[in-house]
Amino acid sequence: MATFSGVIVPMVTPFNRDENQSINYEAGEQLVEKLIAGGASGIFTFGSNGEFHVCTPDERIEFSKFVIEKVAGRVPVYVGTGACSTHDAVEMSKRAEAIGADALSVINPYFMGISDDQLKGYFETVAASVSIPVMLYNIPKSTGKNIPASVVAEVAQIDNVRGVKDSSGDMENLKSYIEASSSHDVDVIVGSDGKISAAHALGATGAIAGTGNLITEVVVNLWKALEAGDDAEAQRLQAEVEPIRDILHLGSTPQTLKRSLELAGYPVGPARFPVNEVADGIDEKIVAMLDHYGISHE
Repeated sequence: MATFSGVIVPMVTPFNRDENQSINYEAGEQLVEKLIAGGASGIFTFGSNGEFHVCTPDERIEFSKFVIEKVAGRVPVYVGTGACSTHDAVEMSKRAEAIGADALSVINPYFMGISDDQLKGYFETVAASVSIPVMLYNIPKSTGKNIPASVVAEVAQIDNVRGVKDSSGDMENLKSYIEASSSHDVDVIVGSDGKISAAHALGATGAIAGTGNLITEVVVNLWKALEAGDDAEAQRLQAEVEPIRDILHLGSTPQTLKRSLELAGYPVGPARFPVNEVADGIDEKIVAMLDHYGISHE
């Protein structure tokens, strides 16, 4: 049984439009219910779409605790705990385990170029600090370093390292992860929404799909069609992910995604500064996209 499977949604973190852009817990609960009703297999707090990089450790733990309480065991909740510093990643991971996280997503250190050996040591130390499952999170465009398959192969030998999320968009890279972890109980998950079908064909066990915040059912039904071997339906639904992806490319992550949710009636607020409100003319494009999906809007 896969630890990480199906469609896991990296939920956005809702903010108020107040001086501190404080977290909007009421909107968070509303979004949790939407994602569960839409059939999400899991919820992931404080990934890239959750803006972990602009939230304090206390905010990340307190809001994750709230999400865990509201989900109440209906689906697993995964918490992003990676950091530049091994010490900070360990502290966050221990705190996330203590509040009841089902598993952790651990991004590799960013900004500084560390060696493969240092990267391996980082993952080993973080994994050893907790007893719950750990998923490595590869997003080289943001971290400046692609986690090599050789590191995945070594770290996969650790008992509670149970997954790798690959957001590189490179199917050869994802394939190398599947091969590197094939002799261990490690799931490989795709993080590129436009490549879900391609990743499934290679043996990925699921997708962490940011688009699932808005079009939850589309992505969930895409995965169901892939699992059922319904190629025609899968092809149709994979293409159906593109209209929202076109919108996401019009701003910084998760600027236009959050605005799309707002216009669809989920008051998740803006992205945090330094990311601004969406530019003039974007709302009209978002409304056209919502119309395409038959999503009512304000």
